[in-house]
Amino acid sequence: ELDRYKGVDAETLRGNLIAFLKEVAPVADEAGAVLAIHPDDPPWDMFGLPRIITGEKSYDKLFAAVPNRHNGITFCTGSLGAGRFNDLPKMAAKYADRIPAEKLTDVWEDVIGDDSIDIVVEVMGGIEPARTYIKAALEKGKHVVTANKDLMAMHGHELLELAGEHHCDLLFEAAVAGGIPIIRPLKQCLAGNNITEIMGIINGTTNFILTKMKEDGMDFGEALQLATDLGYAEADPTADIEGYDAGRKLAIMASIAFHTSVTFDDVFTEGITKITAKDMRYAKEMGCSIKLLGIAKNTETGIEVKVHPTMIPENHPLAAVNDSFNAVFVHGDAVDDAMFYGRGAGALPTGSAVVGDIMDVARNMLFHCNGRIGCSCYKNLPIKQIGDTTSRYYIRMRLEDRAGTL
Repeated sequence: ELDRYKGVDAETLRGNLIAFLKEVAPVADEAGAVLAIHPDDPPWDMFGLPRIITGEKSYDKLFAAVPNRHNGITFCTGSLGAGRFNDLPKMAAKYADRIPAEKLTDVWEDVIGDDSIDIVVEVMGGIEPARTYIKAALEKGKHVVTANKDLMAMHGHELLELAGEHHCDLLFEAAVAGGIPIIRPLKQCLAGNNITEIMGIINGTTNFILTKMKEDGMDFGEALQLATDLGYAEADPTADIEGYDAGRKLAIMASIAFHTSVTFDDVFTEGITKITAKDMRYAKEMGCSIKLLGIAKNTETGIEVKVHPTMIPENHPLAAVNDSFNAVFVHGDAVDDAMFYGRGAGALPTGSAVVGDIMDVARNMLFHCNGRIGCSCYKNLPIKQIGDTTSRYYIRMRLEDRAGTL
């Protein structure tokens, strides 16, 4: 296939492209992006490069292989290599019965410059260019609905302040726990509480893996492969199994609950890669389950935010949350304990949250009250390092079975 690149030695071209992809892949990974190979390009996945998805002959299959990168009202295209991946004509044909062709564009400036557009929905993911686009929309007085947890966990305070300056709504219910309502309850329903603790299972992939390890006796690698085969885990599951995804969601919730800006960099994260089937068996013997929990506490000496595997008693409500389900446990001084449970990911649950936010913005527009609930981070509480926190630990050691070993 490389013969079509006339005048260039195939091996030289191959070597240069591999070097380039290896260099850009970590950058794409950090930004939450996925490198998608055009269907007509060579199969670069044979080189074992991370986060490279080989294109299908069907554009629909290719898009389906890149989750959360193509949903939305405005479809933007981009360049890859020497060609241009432009699916706008196919999208126009596919949605011709519902969306007039003139309403589809691959030029962001068309959206910003159109005064008839009041609400911009951002579901592209990653920090950039989403941050630039959202800032531009807010500065133009447009309301924004986003599902972007990466962005809100790092720049949420900045964007909410900007939204307030322009009397715009910036809603992000879908950024945390998919279809489970948690952002709005923390901001509104529980506003009369002094919330002291949030604890939750906020990553469906790791919860599925741990459930299979507990119930079916699988080891970590076997359970991860099953999660991948069933579509619960991405091709590169690092963000899930190392706790980064849960850490971003926890930062967002802690910022709202404790009225202090907490970013992803403030969250201690430890994943589940070192958990074994033997650990699960020992935990069961002690009447416990092992769950990857996001834990945020507002203590007298500062805020604690951490994600790590945790043993919880079998009679705790979170112990019964299995497979890909999520749950968030909140403690307030007035409401006491409250738990929010449901589907934490997936197209329809996430879409439910996005549409709910759109309807909320529309209601605010109807009564001219947009921007009424903005950033609530009016405090500046200290955030503790993990070394300054206290926890109980489970330690498993291999020892010679004789007196005096310990």
